[in-house]
Parts: sequence; structure tokens; C-alpha cells
Amino acid sequence: MATLLMHSPDVPANVREALQAAHRAEPSERTDQLKNAAHLLYQQVDLPCTDVRELVGLPINDCGC
Repeated sequence: MATLLMHSPDVPANVREALQAAHRAEPSERTDQLKNAAHLLYQQVDLPCTDVRELVGLPINDCGC
């Protein structure tokens, strides 16, 4: 789903940029980049943390938005 979000004009630009950075990141850095994207998305849209984490591809059991 993150791949779709990073190209959607309905997603805030800074979230798209964070998702693109996560996509380009080394595997060892990808989780931190995805957490950053999830945090930004959570701040800007009206969705529960668990939904945001699922959308960006993070485990929902560790909700730290």
C-alpha cells in the first residue's frame, strides 16, 4: 500500500516524500524511515495509529505514532 500512497496526490507531499525516502533507504534504515512516514501521516489525517501503520507496512501491534 505504501507504494500507492507515495504517488497519490491525495496524500500530503511531506508524507509522500517520507515514503519515497523509505523506499530508497537501505534495508537497515527502512523501518525508521517508515516510522517517520507513519508519524507524519498520523499527524495529518484522521486515521487511527494502527491503520496508519498498516498502510505504510509496519506491524500494527507496536503503535508508536
